[in-house]
Amino acid sequence: MSDVQGSVEPGYEAVRDAFVRNFTHRGDHGAAIAVYRDGQKVVDLWGGTKDVDGHAPWAVDTAQILRSATKGIATAVPLLLHQRGQLDLDAPVATYWPEFKAKGKERTLVRHLLSHRAGVPALDRPLTPAEAADGESGPAAVAAQTPFWEPGTEHGYHAHTFSWLLGELVRRVTGRTLGRWVAEEIARPLGADLWIGLPEEETARVGRVGTVEAPHLPGAITLRPKRAVSAAYADPDSLTRRAFGAIDPLPDQNDPAYRAAELPAAGGISTARGLARFYAATIGEVDGRRLFAPATVALARTEESAGPDRVLVVNTRFGLGYMLHSPASPLLGPGSFGHPGSGGSLGFADPESGIAFGYVTNGHQKGVTADPRAQALVRAVRETLEK
Repeated sequence: MSDVQGSVEPGYEAVRDAFVRNFTHRGDHGAAIAVYRDGQKVVDLWGGTKDVDGHAPWAVDTAQILRSATKGIATAVPLLLHQRGQLDLDAPVATYWPEFKAKGKERTLVRHLLSHRAGVPALDRPLTPAEAADGESGPAAVAAQTPFWEPGTEHGYHAHTFSWLLGELVRRVTGRTLGRWVAEEIARPLGADLWIGLPEEETARVGRVGTVEAPHLPGAITLRPKRAVSAAYADPDSLTRRAFGAIDPLPDQNDPAYRAAELPAAGGISTARGLARFYAATIGEVDGRRLFAPATVALARTEESAGPDRVLVVNTRFGLGYMLHSPASPLLGPGSFGHPGSGGSLGFADPESGIAFGYVTNGHQKGVTADPRAQALVRAVRETLEK
């Protein structure tokens, strides 16, 4: 494909080949990938169109919405607050946010919020997009919500409510919104192009996203979800549908108001380079700056939740806020931690190899945790390391 631009260091040519095949064989319209190793950028590629429905080329600084890959950035905030001695992961959430103890949530711990064990993945009354973004309705709704299970006893993916749980906790602890904290304490010091709450002056560089169909190739094996998974997504009363429907109607991800809102669960925006640079700084120095101390890296990737997920209806693994390597969410290896975004995007770090990975796309395909385009790129990185 002639319009793929950027560079790869010698030895990483297989990643470029996989990226090209994402356009020619896997349905990408516009995308970018960046990979760091030991704090140095070794892959930086982009191609296709900036907008999923347009013709203008993807530029060197094009950014896209991350969907749930945002959670990996957002999670760094409470972990860094803990690292600085400002937040106790084993304290009840109500220590910092008294209203949260209502309806049987008084023993919910901070670590339960991060590991999807808080029991509030859905709301009795979904929020409108405007309410979801106003900074008050979401925290009030999760504080008043009766949990769907006893907090700490099970886990289930908090697809949207993660925004208000983490956002309000950070605001109560620091007096700053989570998006502002990311801008001031992570993005700016690292020189990373990533935002939770897009500034108006950056709007022109963000592409339009949309749903695209994955191409059906002759001879390709079609993977069908398990019957229980299909049934959960089809049933409007299931916890799965209610969790993903906590904002109703679904917000327009191309709406400037949505992009400007601070929604740490799914509203972050980044370049692939910014996402990879962030993860590189969690496991080592990047231009002299490092985010996580070794003890915090251990917290990020120590298993907190594993097994049947009450929402995703498959077996999932979580550390504190981060998804861990598993069949449902394959990363580079057993020690990797990160987060996918439904439809395609993926960011993670692998401390053993020193690899940090960021992939963003404007074409959202079906799937929540294991997009075939992202997985092809991960395989190419793995094969490169194994040579």
